[in-house]
Amino acid sequence: MVAKRSAVLLVVTYSRAARGTLRNVCRTHEESVVRRFGRVALFAETEFAAFQALRLREKHGADVQIERTRPFNEFDALDAKVREAARAYEERERPSVPYSSFAAGTDLPDPGRLRERDIPR
Repeated sequence: MVAKRSAVLLVVTYSRAARGTLRNVCRTHEESVVRRFGRVALFAETEFAAFQALRLREKHGADVQIERTRPFNEFDALDAKVREAARAYEERERPSVPYSSFAAGTDLPDPGRLRERDIPR
């Protein structure tokens, strides 16, 4: 497995045959693999890793999806209130309480507002 990088290639397979080929590519080219999750793998953002991902898609067509991603840093991307709300909600005394009820009457972010706001780029 390679060291973490700022961006990775997300490779998702949608058929048994594509999963088998992905497994073989990951075993054969460990240096290109950041992480593997069954039918999904994260490849390093190198031309060789992209070559391997493209080989998969050439072989299996629409059964292979390739996306370029970057790590999510909640400290850079979100207001502290969103992180604090997630922490408080997970520490609640009654797990069956929905977030909308939990947040009502507090200074926690409104669930409607959270749904409408995009994460800044």
